[in-house]
Parts: sequence; C-alpha cells; structure tokens
Amino acid sequence: MPELAPQLLSALILGLLGGGHCLGMCGGLMGALTLAIPPEQRARRFRLLLAYNLGRILSYAAAGLLIGLAGWAVASSPAAMILRVVAGLLLIAMGLYLAGWWSGLTRIEAIGRHLWRHLQPVASRLMPVSSLPRALLLGAVWGWLPCGLVYSTLLWASSQGSPADSGLLMLAFGLGTWPVLLATGMAAERLTSLLRKRGVRIAGGLLVILFGLWTLPGPHQHWLMGH
Repeated sequence: MPELAPQLLSALILGLLGGGHCLGMCGGLMGALTLAIPPEQRARRFRLLLAYNLGRILSYAAAGLLIGLAGWAVASSPAAMILRVVAGLLLIAMGLYLAGWWSGLTRIEAIGRHLWRHLQPVASRLMPVSSLPRALLLGAVWGWLPCGLVYSTLLWASSQGSPADSGLLMLAFGLGTWPVLLATGMAAERLTSLLRKRGVRIAGGLLVILFGLWTLPGPHQHWLMGH
C-alpha cells in the first residue's frame, strides 16, 4: 500500500480537478435530486446525495477492478508496454482538457454510448428518487455514463497490473469528484467557482500532464522523479 500512495493521491487530484467536467455530466441530476425535496428537509436531501454519489463511486471502483483484470492478464506481455503508452498519452490529453487547451478527450466518450443506450432506461425508471436505495441504485447506474475523463483514468488504472490497485485508484478518483458534486447538490458555489478559475485549471492541467509523462515508459522518468 505505501508504494501505491502517490498514485492514490494522483487519482484523488484527478477527480477533484475534473470536477468541472463532472458538473456538465452529472450536475443536472444533482439539481434534480435536490429540487425534488423541500428545502426544510435538508438532512434528507444530504442523505440522498450521499447515497447517489456512493453508488456512482462504487461503480467506478467496480469498473477499475474489471479493467484491472485485463491489465493483469497482459502484465507480462509486450501489450503491457502499449497499454502504458496509451494510458500516458490519455493522461496528457486529460491535462490539456483540464487546462482548457484541447477538448479532444471528449471524443472517446463515443466508446460507451452503445452501453449507455441500454442503461439509460433503467436510470429513467429510478426517477424521481424517493428513497436511499433508489438513490444508491441510480448512482450505480449513472457511474457507467460515457465520460472521457473516467475512461482515461480507467486506462491509467489498468496499467498498474493489479486488479486490486486498479479498483483502489478508481475509488480514489471517485472520492475526488465527490466534493464538487456534493457542493453543487447543496447549492454551495464556492468550491466550484474556485475550480473553474483559469489559473487553477491551468495549474491542474499541467500537473496531470506531468502524471502522463511519468506514466510513459522511458529515461525521462528518472528526471521527473528527481524533481
């Protein structure tokens, strides 16, 4: 576990910095969950938001575990090097997206649209959310929504060569997205406005690009680790 700590911190930061993208994907649902509950029932509103986000994060962890099995299966083959290169390039693309310099990352969301066509009716039947189990199930389904940010992190997680490590990285990523979506659901704008500031986005994007460069195999890793 100590060896995984830097990657877990990186995954947590990726989730936090990607909060702006999460707002576009899930922010509307957060608002729908809160508007359906009277303002005087703030405790119930918060519990539903927690249950929804718990279901979403558990879906990320499950996806990480599954794709981690694939990464583990090719860990000792030449395909592992290819997987690591693609993961590094996607992280660099994620950094460019977070900094607002290039939005090509969103194009890979088309990969999951076929799956989402089958899941969307299930999500629709769970609305409106009136109980904690429904909120948990809705979050679990919504966690499979096509998202370039999630896909990039998944591929990076799969390059670890361990299903358990991949699942933990996706769990940490999901926890990183939690503050922004909870803040949105509870109508708290300070955190979201901070993360939307250009300076913060550029700094975060550069940090993620460094993660990507570090993931790419090569002699440059020694230089990056030294700094």
